[in-house]
Amino acid sequence: MYNRQFEGAQMTTLVTFLNADFLGTATWLWLAFIGIVVALLVFDLGVLHREHREIEIKESLLLSAGYITAGLLFGAWVWFQKGGDSGMEYYTGFLIEKSLSMDNVFVMAMIFGFLGIPRKYQHEVLFWGIMGVIVLRAIMIGLGATLIHSFDWILYVFGVFLVITGIKMLFSKVHDDPDLSDNKFLQFLRRHLPVTDELHGDRFLVKQEDANGKMKTWITPLLLALIMIECADIVFAVDSVPAIFAITLDPFIVYTSNIFAILGLRALYFALSAMIHRFAYLKYALALVLVFIGCKIFLVNIIGKFPPALSLSVTFGLLLGGVLLSLWKTRGEKEAPTQG
Repeated sequence: MYNRQFEGAQMTTLVTFLNADFLGTATWLWLAFIGIVVALLVFDLGVLHREHREIEIKESLLLSAGYITAGLLFGAWVWFQKGGDSGMEYYTGFLIEKSLSMDNVFVMAMIFGFLGIPRKYQHEVLFWGIMGVIVLRAIMIGLGATLIHSFDWILYVFGVFLVITGIKMLFSKVHDDPDLSDNKFLQFLRRHLPVTDELHGDRFLVKQEDANGKMKTWITPLLLALIMIECADIVFAVDSVPAIFAITLDPFIVYTSNIFAILGLRALYFALSAMIHRFAYLKYALALVLVFIGCKIFLVNIIGKFPPALSLSVTFGLLLGGVLLSLWKTRGEKEAPTQG
């Protein structure tokens, strides 16, 4: 009798915990999301890519299609569990983050090319980059949610920032490429960290002698690339996190849509890096999306909240127009050279 009572109390406690509210969403939904992401990453690195090899474009497309399908199915699950409005907000955030990350693909390709990272090692760098992104986005989204909860007016700051960012993007040049040789942060890292001149296979750290004959730990270009990619993601998150908060204030929707979009993009990198130039005009569509989202914040007090379906439709229409315009304008152009 005692054992049955004890087991019943344990079951009640577990059910209570799983249904407890955490940041506006039941704990079991958060745990399910974490479980799905962990399973995808384990299957990716532990099964599909246990050995270091170059990922071909076909494999990249198939893997990305798998990640995108998982993200879309998760959105359908969100729709079922939290309602249609939440589902549309998830898909809008997913679409915006996926599109904003296109520039991130270009930067990653530029970093790998500048540091001479062969394609067979790039997937591992990107995998560990994802692990960092999962943590960093959680911190940034948590900070953003806390600021909005404590200071209602911070959302208007986000709106102004998005409008200004969008306008700057509209007036930027199509081929306005940065030069990593003049990058101040990269120069700082090389001055203050012991970095080897050559790769050491798939190793991020190596032990070797310094100029004085003493053994010390050195950073390889592989780890340097990882640091640069993580820092680049923080910069891009400054745009994407306020953008999704302008769509919804639900931390669960904000975080899950961000992470699923990033998971798919990393997989698609190996295909996109060779043809990123074909999407040169997409940033103008992104600029209009940012302006639209930023203006929405100020229009709420005038015309009321935008229906999620309208936000999703406008966002999708602008981005689709940007993709089609890019493909038409760059037709006939040669593919960009790949690294390694």
